[in-house]
Amino acid sequence: MSSGRCRVARYRLPVTRRATGNGKRETGNDSTQSTLHFSDTLSGVNASGLQLFARYAYPPNQRGYCGPDEARTLIEYAAAGITDPGLAMLARAFHGPLPYLTVMAQATGIHDPFDRRLVEAYWVGNPLLERVDVAAFARVLDDAFRRRMGGGWGFFEEAIPAGGVPHHSFHVFAVYPWVGMLRGERTEPLEILDRCRIRWGTVMTVTGETAVVSSQPLQWDGRSLSLGPERPETVNLGADGLRLAGEIAPGDVVSMHWDWVCDRLDRTGLRHLRTYTRRHLDMVNTRLAHSGPAVVLD
Repeated sequence: MSSGRCRVARYRLPVTRRATGNGKRETGNDSTQSTLHFSDTLSGVNASGLQLFARYAYPPNQRGYCGPDEARTLIEYAAAGITDPGLAMLARAFHGPLPYLTVMAQATGIHDPFDRRLVEAYWVGNPLLERVDVAAFARVLDDAFRRRMGGGWGFFEEAIPAGGVPHHSFHVFAVYPWVGMLRGERTEPLEILDRCRIRWGTVMTVTGETAVVSSQPLQWDGRSLSLGPERPETVNLGADGLRLAGEIAPGDVVSMHWDWVCDRLDRTGLRHLRTYTRRHLDMVNTRLAHSGPAVVLD
């Protein structure tokens, strides 16, 4: 994006997505589209929500795991800070997060599923998650994932009344193992679970478009998943001059998705991200007779 301008209103649904036979390009159930009520105008709240969504959606999209094949355009939008109907169309084509955003919008009465408060709740966490009742959560998960899970649905169902909420960590720990996202990959399942979750860390050094961050990786002891001791990891801040999170400095506490820094976290955001990550780790470790992570990691 050497011109400093972003492509505008390019997207029109339906967007052609890659086949899911290898577990990639997660699409969910397209019927979700008919239940959404998107704003006709991009207010400040909705615009910032779409920007936040783009920052967190880009890393898996770049790797081919979720959404349309438009990674370059997504990071151009995020880096330029531009929000227009084109970005809104692009965001709607991410059918993995949509069921969660939709059920939160319905539970809270917030008109637009891409309202910043809902986007933040899904990726990082906030109290809006607690307003979704079990029955509504069960319905949206049934619509979105039952067909994709096949025989695994019966085992996955245990997670719905076990304390799960529509946070990304629920999707990673409870849904991913049963929809084939960890099968047929060269990367170890534990590494996929660790990189796909939204994790937090403290920036130690910054060099060009990379940073070294101190964070806690997932570890598996044969019985349960937990957060291990802190260790340094190298992550991306940008590529070709395009950044997701703007300027990052040593000492910043950041959120990361796959190999990218997505945002800076304040104390409240850090507390929420820790809380919901640990909540869903406890859920899959202690409250399920058939834990998805245990099935794929044993």
